[in-house]
Amino acid sequence: MNTIRTMLFDLDGTILDTNELIIRSFMESLEGIVPESFEREHIIPSMGQPLENQLRLFSGREDVAELVAAYREVNLRLHDEYVKPFAYVVEVLGRLRGEGVRLGVVTTKMRLTTEKGLRLVGIYDCMDALVTIDDVTHAKPDPEPVAKAMELLQADPATTIMVGDSVVDMQSAVAAGVIPVGVAWSLKGGRILKEAGAAYVIDDMRELYAFAGLEREPLAKS
Repeated sequence: MNTIRTMLFDLDGTILDTNELIIRSFMESLEGIVPESFEREHIIPSMGQPLENQLRLFSGREDVAELVAAYREVNLRLHDEYVKPFAYVVEVLGRLRGEGVRLGVVTTKMRLTTEKGLRLVGIYDCMDALVTIDDVTHAKPDPEPVAKAMELLQADPATTIMVGDSVVDMQSAVAAGVIPVGVAWSLKGGRILKEAGAAYVIDDMRELYAFAGLEREPLAKS
């Protein structure tokens, strides 16, 4: 594999641990709309898809404007309490950018909450490009979001990876011609990501150093 010069990241479930926030936001906003038997296990498989698509799927409604508003109210209210970075994310992104790797976020989230989450955990300034649901006509799994990020970063697909936790991340990466990398901490599991086209599945953010030709720094002595 060529030395990677550009790394694109999905946001939720990949670099930001927003899993419980998302599940809580769905459960509260859909209360009284879905059967009482509706549980988190019904939500997890579609996480990563655009919000409107998920709400249509869960509610059976075509017009989900009210549900979107309800979801966003819960999501914003609980955001800072629930959102945190996954292990080593802040450290790894900071070092990668310091070493000249170009970094970007490609998400199906809207720009407001994308920027809010990145700022909250202190990695907003690490990102050279943000592509959100507000910036594209066709969301992942379409190649458009990944292609747009590559255009913004003047990236070569051969030296670009797309790191994500969902099937749509892998599909979008494959369609855009970049190297798909799954994260084993996905709620969906690494096997599903492999089946969706992931060329690699990492267990730890620090594995990304090797992609960029960097040594993994030794662990500090306690």
